[in-house]
Amino acid sequence: MTALKWDLIQNNDKIALQLSGELSRNTLLPLWQQRASFLSEKQNNQNLIEFDLTINRIDSAGFALLCDFLHDCEQLPNKKVRLINPPEQLLTLADLVNLSHWISTFIDHN
Repeated sequence: MTALKWDLIQNNDKIALQLSGELSRNTLLPLWQQRASFLSEKQNNQNLIEFDLTINRIDSAGFALLCDFLHDCEQLPNKKVRLINPPEQLLTLADLVNLSHWISTFIDHN
């Protein structure tokens, strides 16, 4: 098991949550506990919320947490939400639970 590490980076127009390591049921509790404070910071002036997923593993529990984050961020007014570096495991899990289309709306396909 690899630990989950995250960093919250803010600037004038963007806030980014950079995740690295393993997002799994064994590692997600500290991030889940910080979820409310992370979401409350979104009420600031940033127009873009990015999730940088340089993770090496994600399981169904990590996928569920990420989906909760995305859903909650999606509800914030005047915010664009984007996934950066989505791993193949994330896309596979989204496909398995029929959320591929929804997840793809957060991925920049340029």
